[in-house]
Amino acid sequence: MVITISRQFGAGGSEVAQRVAAALGWRVVDNELVEQVAARAGMSPDEVAQREERAPSFIERLTRTLAAQSPELFPPQGGTVKEMDEASLVRVTETVVGELARQGRVVMVGRAAPAVVGQRENALHVKLVAPRSFRIPAIVERFGLSPEEAAEQLGTVDSQRSRYHKDYYQRDWNDPVNYHMTLNTGLLGLDGAAGVIVARARELGWTS
Repeated sequence: MVITISRQFGAGGSEVAQRVAAALGWRVVDNELVEQVAARAGMSPDEVAQREERAPSFIERLTRTLAAQSPELFPPQGGTVKEMDEASLVRVTETVVGELARQGRVVMVGRAAPAVVGQRENALHVKLVAPRSFRIPAIVERFGLSPEEAAEQLGTVDSQRSRYHKDYYQRDWNDPVNYHMTLNTGLLGLDGAAGVIVARARELGWTS
């Protein structure tokens, strides 16, 4: 049993996932894991963010830890995380997502999880959307950006997510057919969207 939550940037994916997991008594796999990975790799969050001009992606941060714990997943002959191309990192992420999905009772945010997990009977795929008027203030509050910066990041992040799905899974990230439900958090609110997901999970007999 796994619930995947894809989301437009600023639509509240993390917040909704936390609510769903709490209601069901399940585990959440989200950006909080990135902080755990940094700690286990012996880095502070600042060190992680300053490693490059941009903050490393979830995949890059996760890979640093996995390289030490699961060397069989990585290139031989001294291959390093920095030397790995994106396609290699995608394969590592697929391995991790697959392992977590098999454990069950998990709410997964992002990571192209719907494509990796697939349309199996014990999976529920959700896409969260919201109007810009909802997302920009949410981004400003969460990341401390100006409204102008938030608007720019909104377009950039969503474009990157769309490209990732297209390049590696030949999927249209925006196509609602790829999800069991598409929910507008701008209209439903975070609690309302979480409530719809929890209700469906319970209808399926998924309890803690």
